[in-house]
Amino acid sequence: MVACLGRIDQFEPKYTHMTTPFHLAFPVKDIASTRSFFGDLLGCDIGRSTDKWIDFNFFGHQLSAHVKPEELSKAHANDVDGKNVPVRHFGAVLEWQQWHNLADKLRAHDTDFVIEPYIRFEGEVGEQATMFFLDPSGNALEFKSFKDPSQIFAK
Repeated sequence: MVACLGRIDQFEPKYTHMTTPFHLAFPVKDIASTRSFFGDLLGCDIGRSTDKWIDFNFFGHQLSAHVKPEELSKAHANDVDGKNVPVRHFGAVLEWQQWHNLADKLRAHDTDFVIEPYIRFEGEVGEQATMFFLDPSGNALEFKSFKDPSQIFAK
């Protein structure tokens, strides 16, 4: 089972070719809002923490949020499919229904999307559902899904 969004729905992921979890450390302004966002809203299990950092189980990967507000900056963007995509971002590839469940939950929580949930590259190779939003520290997150999971790396 995945560690995030477990409060929305449980599922066995189809993207089972991943064998090595990644680790990502990133800056945040404070622990409290970060814990609430990743733990409560996104449903990530919380690992070790201090007053300066907190670990999350992010879909089987280790996110380590470090309090370092001076490292935060406004995200720059590139044009992708006519949208201003934040250059620095991270996220997860979800199953189709799980992506829609998350989009519905975020809308219900009045999330201010950087890019509203939509279907990118519709009718083309690599067609995907995608959405971008910010955590409380301004870090950009992208969640996406492929109706055909075999196209995740398609050219």
